[in-house]
Amino acid sequence: MICNKGNLPDLLFNFLQRLASDFLSNYIFLAVGRVGSSTDLIVQRVEFVHESDKRSHLMDLLHAQKANGAHGKQALTLVFVETKKGADSLEYWLCMNGFPATSIHGDRSQQEREQALRSFKSGATPILVATDVAARGLDIPHVAHVVNFDLPNDIDDYVHRIGRTGRAGKSGLATAFFNENNISLARPLSDLMEEANQEVPQWLTRYAARSSYGGGGRNRRAGGGRFGGRDFRRDHGKGGGAGDYYGGGGGGGGGAGYGGGAGYGGGGYGGGGYGYSGGSSAWD
Repeated sequence: MICNKGNLPDLLFNFLQRLASDFLSNYIFLAVGRVGSSTDLIVQRVEFVHESDKRSHLMDLLHAQKANGAHGKQALTLVFVETKKGADSLEYWLCMNGFPATSIHGDRSQQEREQALRSFKSGATPILVATDVAARGLDIPHVAHVVNFDLPNDIDDYVHRIGRTGRAGKSGLATAFFNENNISLARPLSDLMEEANQEVPQWLTRYAARSSYGGGGRNRRAGGGRFGGRDFRRDHGKGGGAGDYYGGGGGGGGGAGYGGGAGYGGGGYGGGGYGYSGGSSAWD
């Protein structure tokens, strides 16, 4: 059985492996890359931002993004927060500071969600603030930038979030705001970025080394325990004896930011445009 690296749902891998165990004996399990890992079309950036500085940092980021966008327009930006109250508050704050925004969360009616999505997709409100629950299952094309304003507690949720950009062959950018509240995510996040050939900040590596996570092998919190990424027989004591075979990693992210290089505008907030090493961009 061969599992190609991609975005197929975990349930599909679950079903296929169980089917193989019912009808095949001594089959070989082969995974190319790591199932559930991030695509190499997404450039990942992690920035250390104190909780009290998040809003001002987001504003700086959005200003730079707009200045370097096509015709000075704001690219479609999806901002993830952890709470419904946080989504409402951030939406209001953005609008009050001149950034047209809308939001979706669990307390919004279906009609309100659909209206928010239409407004976002059309570019009328190019910033969408969302919670995980509200954004789950939505297909939103042409998202150029995903911002983890609040990082999730689980690395799998992080992968799902950033997977909203870098679709249909277009490159995308994912920025995460990290601080002392996210220390438990330091090592799995560092591991994930390293596997995708992304630039891992030295400070994040230090946090990862000091974190209480681990002590040895990987687990689900490190993103390596998703069902499709490992042999079903290992977890259920099945016979057959075939080992796991992992090949390849993720392509390199290249030096992309706002204006190329490592950062916004190549070492600052000015100049240039969104850059990516090869391929088209959702910013186009």
